[in-house]
Amino acid sequence: MPLHDEKTVINHGQDNDSIAARSPSPATLNENEQAEDESADSSKNEKTGDVVTSTDADNDTLIVDWEGPDDPENPKNWTKRRKWAAVFIVSSFTFISPVSSSMIAPASGLVAAEFDITSTVTIALTTSIFILAYAIGPLILGPLSEIYGRSRVIQLANLWYLAWNLACGFATSTAQLIAFRFLAGLGGSAPLSIGGAVLGDCFTPEQRGQAIAIYSLAPLLGPVVGPVCGAWIAQRSTWRWVFWSSSIVDGAIQAVGFFKLDESYAPLLLERKAERIRKAAASDTNEKGYAQYTHIRTRYQTDDRHWKRIFAKALVRPFAIFAREPIVQLLGIYMAFIYGLLYIFLTTIPSIFEGVYGQKPGIAGLHYLALGIGLTGASQVNAYTLDKVYAYFKRKNGGAGKPEYRLPSMLPGTVCLPAGLLLTGWAVEARVFWLVPDIGIALVGAGTILSFQSIQSYVIDAFTLHAASALAAVSCLRSFAGFGFPLFAPAMYARLGYGKGDTVLAVVAVVIGCPAPWLFWKYGERIRGASRGLCGGWENRCGLGLPLDLCNLDARLSSLVRGALSFRGRLPQEWELGTERVSNTSEKFRRGKAVKRSTNSSTHGSRGVRSPFKSLLCGG
Repeated sequence: MPLHDEKTVINHGQDNDSIAARSPSPATLNENEQAEDESADSSKNEKTGDVVTSTDADNDTLIVDWEGPDDPENPKNWTKRRKWAAVFIVSSFTFISPVSSSMIAPASGLVAAEFDITSTVTIALTTSIFILAYAIGPLILGPLSEIYGRSRVIQLANLWYLAWNLACGFATSTAQLIAFRFLAGLGGSAPLSIGGAVLGDCFTPEQRGQAIAIYSLAPLLGPVVGPVCGAWIAQRSTWRWVFWSSSIVDGAIQAVGFFKLDESYAPLLLERKAERIRKAAASDTNEKGYAQYTHIRTRYQTDDRHWKRIFAKALVRPFAIFAREPIVQLLGIYMAFIYGLLYIFLTTIPSIFEGVYGQKPGIAGLHYLALGIGLTGASQVNAYTLDKVYAYFKRKNGGAGKPEYRLPSMLPGTVCLPAGLLLTGWAVEARVFWLVPDIGIALVGAGTILSFQSIQSYVIDAFTLHAASALAAVSCLRSFAGFGFPLFAPAMYARLGYGKGDTVLAVVAVVIGCPAPWLFWKYGERIRGASRGLCGGWENRCGLGLPLDLCNLDARLSSLVRGALSFRGRLPQEWELGTERVSNTSEKFRRGKAVKRSTNSSTHGSRGVRSPFKSLLCGG
């Protein structure tokens, strides 16, 4: 329905046309999160029935919001039982998918024998192709959750994963197995990006640490548990039951999620409230006085609500966040490195304990438990300290929290990781008693989870409403590393040996990892603000929440996506969320750039030559 735009006053006193459709800078998102929990002044506020509303100056538009800061329908005000049900269900989805990613690794020899595979790269590809799908899936599924809601996308994607994972057990060739694994990975990638966004929907920053500690453990513990189970299943049955058994477990999780995983995405929940009011306004019995309003919408909606624009913008958002936010790029690079290391260990543990120590596959698979002990132990400690440390620094800062307060737990992680690499590599090289490399493997697990949880918490705190898109951007880079590292690892260890090979990785871990928490602590806020300082923030002339140099790119991509969706029409109103006017986009870009060039030329004499880097970013 057509809606007013300039005259509409949103309940929180912000001229914020669409928080949901825009990917703001982290600072802006923190302000938006605070706005959800506080009531600010507007031109006219009312409490009408079950919603808090505001109206425009002409009293013809009703804007639907939460019923005050304690509204029980707001996911942040859910009961503990309801919140933690969401945490455990989402974490279970996030656990079972990575189990499938590595469960076939101990049985890869049996697969190679049945399909007559002789290339070591192809053998590794049967395992790592699943992780390649992790790099692609979140870029689509994460933004879709910001259109259709978290629960719906997670569960449909999981059904897709379930179908193709089951099909892997019926593969009759190498090509079929690789293709089915890739398709299963696309669906299995959904919880990796959307799950963190669910936690951001349900918990305030002060409460979020424990939930993130559990959720972050799942994608790292899953690849550890998978090979342990896979080794015994393959040894006592066939490699096909590796896939069938994981599908049975996933089916049970899906059944629970179908009944217990509630929707948590605020724009969708408010739209459902608005739809109830529209129905009441259309009824003959107008007990609550809704008939006086010509237009009824939520504070996340604007006048241009065509679903093609929503879909096109949502798909572009993760790319825009990654290209726009230096903090996402830097954190993504480090997370990619540690994730790649994890998958190197997952694929080389069988060769270490079967090849060097001469153990049987089932016994060799038990050494994955060392990695699991490191991951679980450090995660439990961090679950307790993550919120405590955040609250401590928040009090010291006068009650104002920052994403940087999640970083202190990275410090021990950056020490444990290289120490574990050195201990494992040289213990295996010297063929020391098997417990010694297990200790090193546990240290690698501890270092991995401490850094992983800190980065995950940082991204969720910084990008709250668009956490799914931000996590999708980070997940893409790390998944490419998880796919690529195991492919070169056999050649590296064959040439250098385990001692020198792990030493090379340890040196890289020290160079990249050790300075990271200190630099992000000192300069993180400045880095997060750099995008706003360079290009005037996400709310720039293009109106898409993109930097000026990406505006034309986004216009082309959005046009292509909308063109591909050739049929016309609108989605049901509950799905048409978070849009904003983007008509005449190209003309706005041209005018914006002309103004920027004119300003630069007029101030050239007093300010000097503009930085080429800054010119490139700002498109001037």
